[in-house]
Amino acid sequence: MNWPRSTLLVTVALSFLRIVIGLHFFLEGSSHLRDPGWSSAGFRKAAVGPLAEFLRADLPEVGDWSATLGDVTGGPPTDVDGAADAWRASVVDDWRGLLQRRNDLLAAAGAAVDAKAAEAAVVEADEKLAAMLADDRDDLLEYRRERQRLADMETSPMARDLPYVQSRIATKRRELGTQASAWMDQAAAIGGELVNAWDQPLAPDARRLAATAAEPTALWKADRFVSWSLVTIGAGLVVGLLTKFHAVGGICFLLTVVASQPFWLPSAQETYDQWVEIAGLLVLASVPIGGWSGLDYFLTPLVQRCCPVRGCHRPAD
Repeated sequence: MNWPRSTLLVTVALSFLRIVIGLHFFLEGSSHLRDPGWSSAGFRKAAVGPLAEFLRADLPEVGDWSATLGDVTGGPPTDVDGAADAWRASVVDDWRGLLQRRNDLLAAAGAAVDAKAAEAAVVEADEKLAAMLADDRDDLLEYRRERQRLADMETSPMARDLPYVQSRIATKRRELGTQASAWMDQAAAIGGELVNAWDQPLAPDARRLAATAAEPTALWKADRFVSWSLVTIGAGLVVGLLTKFHAVGGICFLLTVVASQPFWLPSAQETYDQWVEIAGLLVLASVPIGGWSGLDYFLTPLVQRCCPVRGCHRPAD
């Protein structure tokens, strides 16, 4: 085929755009999968606007923080001792639930379990947590007072009308979220020491079996789904396979990102990069570039027969 020079340049430019955006998606998703410590928790905590509560719903907590120390609707903020005791009890309940699941798995596999030593480790961890809360009582009291002020600001009529109040609410919410995370991280560290104490007398095979008793959180599942989706979208764009489908998938993902930071809110973070990629993906979704310079060239006849949406893939011109 003898293509005009302008058509060839357009094809090369669009192919380059497809590959670059695809590589960005692929590398981003694969880096998340390779890093066991990666989490979207920071992104979700920073969300503002209509989707903020939805995105924060899957954030994991150590114990039942939201219903105890993080809740100022069920009692006065000064009732910090009762709230702290309730949170501590919820954390210990989670530890004992994990211990029970571990013991059940080990017993089913015929591994010996020292139940008394494991329970003694729980009691010791509970004492460490109680000491931490006692040391931080004044800070927890101030935290609950600030939570009450935040709740008052959120229900104020000015929160709907004045941008600077909305900005203050978002800033205060992030500050309090960071403080709460610090206390939960300390409790999680104590829980990690507890698990190490449980693991110490076990054989290596028994330790690996016991580790499976930890239930994955909803956030972990969502993060894995998103990460594999990014890898799939990126790989499809790079090789030009089902290009339009993967371009639309990339657009949907980026729209969730920009929707978490609505540009009309003063507290929103900048999302210029995401809008640029959305524009590029819209171009890729509107032209058969995969059929011009990708694997879609070979698969177009098969895709036309199998795709349930008429006109989803047209032959390359």
